[in-house]
Amino acid sequence: MIRKLHHNAYRCRDSEQTRQFYEDFLGLRLAGTLEIKETKSGRRTNTLHTFYELEDGSYLAFFDAPDMDFEFKNQHDYDLHIALEVEEPVLAQMMAKGKARGIETRGISDHGFIHSIYFRDPNGYVIELTARTPEHARAMDPAINGARARLDQWSAHRLRERKAPT
Repeated sequence: MIRKLHHNAYRCRDSEQTRQFYEDFLGLRLAGTLEIKETKSGRRTNTLHTFYELEDGSYLAFFDAPDMDFEFKNQHDYDLHIALEVEEPVLAQMMAKGKARGIETRGISDHGFIHSIYFRDPNGYVIELTARTPEHARAMDPAINGARARLDQWSAHRLRERKAPT
């Protein structure tokens, strides 16, 4: 049985710039590094794998792999974003901190069940800080929110769209 998330891993342009954002700005402790000189398939590499610890013991991790091609681009929220949970008062504090440091900062957005602010990290990823509202438990309870029925309806609609003549 899956217990919890250990880490999510992403590519980074530069380990030190990434550390400055995640440790110095967001306050996530740099908990570990793993220097990789050879892949499990025997390919020589020069890669640094870094791990930033969240309060629950999980990690955000990054690969600085300059010898491997990767297209860094500013991600759209719908393509890729990393959402990290905070307490409500932290949103305003971090929004002010981001703007003061010249970091791309957006929000506060009210999504009903959460309030969110958004930053762009040095790698182009959107980082969302989110605080639960009192509606969160109800909105995320599949026994009452109809999540499966909505997904089924969405899937049926998408299937009809694919089959419709153009």
